[in-house]
Amino acid sequence: MAISNQITPGMTIKLKNKVFRVEASVKVTAAKATPFIKTKLRDLITDEIIEKNFKLNQPIEEVSLVEHELEYLYQEGKRYLFLDIGTLEHVFVSRDVLKEAVEFLKEGTKLKSMFYGDSIFSVELPQFLELMIIKTDESGKKMGLSNATKKAELETGAKIEVPLFIEIGDVVKVDVYAKEYIQRV
Repeated sequence: MAISNQITPGMTIKLKNKVFRVEASVKVTAAKATPFIKTKLRDLITDEIIEKNFKLNQPIEEVSLVEHELEYLYQEGKRYLFLDIGTLEHVFVSRDVLKEAVEFLKEGTKLKSMFYGDSIFSVELPQFLELMIIKTDESGKKMGLSNATKKAELETGAKIEVPLFIEIGDVVKVDVYAKEYIQRV
């Protein structure tokens, strides 16, 4: 147990059976009012940010998230099956937790995940992945000042812009967070 005076950004706390990450925290002292701690908290499931005030010295439940490395196996219905590399157990992850990462999942992709107990709260793909081009749009060329690009579809279904010399079957390095082509491999 911790007390509200110890709340700092980056902490993970539990309130009303929900787990939050502290985004901001400040002690507020007014002339004739009781001081309090004002916080911004991010719900780790919904990604919603809420504001919450705490009385000074109010007990809070600090929780620690455990990092696991997962390897993607396959999609089963609306859930995605992963292998926990540390425990060799199968873990199902919903699309709500994966968010935009599903666009870049292929068999064997490894990612970091954060657990609290048996619940998974977030996943983090590596920044760069090497993926194969399965389709290009020859007619949709965009001309820039110094380069020309076309739309391409990756083996995972994600669509990115690539240079004109990229062809079907090429393997390219992709920045998954910027959704950008980096180079041909």
